[in-house]
Amino acid sequence: MPHFIIDCSQSILAYHDEDTINEQIYHTVNASGLFAEHEIKVRVNPYNRYLVGNKQHEFIHVFGHIMEGRTTAQKAELSKVIVTKLTQMFPHIDNIAMNVSDFEKATYCNKNQLENKEV
Repeated sequence: MPHFIIDCSQSILAYHDEDTINEQIYHTVNASGLFAEHEIKVRVNPYNRYLVGNKQHEFIHVFGHIMEGRTTAQKAELSKVIVTKLTQMFPHIDNIAMNVSDFEKATYCNKNQLENKEV
């Protein structure tokens, strides 16, 4: 936890490869101080077929999925710094956005939780 999933047009990878994008977003998220460094997960999903305003315009959209407990202001600032970083990396792309969604602690489960409880 947290997960940052970057949906984007395949064509943007001509400017920066997936590893570079992952690393830059990872460092930006880590610098926020909101998460433990070893828990940050970032991945890129490039698309060949897509429409933006009924045209094939390049785009980047980041979906941030984080554990509940951060303030609205913290989440807004996180979105702002990530969109700023991507805008610096891809100044020619007009469609760059992000949203943050909270996981509910009560309904979240991962493998480590299973291993730490008697079943």
